[in-house]
Amino acid sequence: MKKGNTTKKLNRLHSHRKAMVNNMLTSLFQHEQIVTTRAKAKYIRPFAEKMITRAKKNLVEGITPEQVLHNKREVLRSIKERDIVVKLFSDIAPRFRERNGGYLRIIHLPERNSDAAPMAIVELVDRRTERRTPRKLLKAQANPDAGSSEGRERKSSGSKSRDEKWYHRFKLGKKEEEAKG
Repeated sequence: MKKGNTTKKLNRLHSHRKAMVNNMLTSLFQHEQIVTTRAKAKYIRPFAEKMITRAKKNLVEGITPEQVLHNKREVLRSIKERDIVVKLFSDIAPRFRERNGGYLRIIHLPERNSDAAPMAIVELVDRRTERRTPRKLLKAQANPDAGSSEGRERKSSGSKSRDEKWYHRFKLGKKEEEAKG
């Protein structure tokens, strides 16, 4: 009788699973949002929430320097990059000072095209979003006269234009025959 099968294994060895979780946590705290499969998203959620709770413990008044160091070392066991640990303790943890858990949001996405794996976005609830300006607007701002379509010639990418492709000519021929007959 098998017992003790409480952990999800995700079809990986323990060492691979541990490395995968550490890498995903690093990416999550670096970018504050990652796209992954739903199974992995559900698997890393408790690990990430425990990291944020551990970082929040350093915000409590009256904590000893030994406890502060211990909390940082416990987080450094999983997240190997020091700058991300600094971001977690100085930027992310203060944002969740008033929140008691539930730091992550899992948003379901459609299945991946290649293998139909259900996908999800894992993001911090109070994520800071930076508005990115589209490249077209940046180019238009850099060259105000280049934004107009007048006097601008289209560069050929080496592929045939739509009118030159054989299947387009074939479709046009069929339509003309149907119109006559």
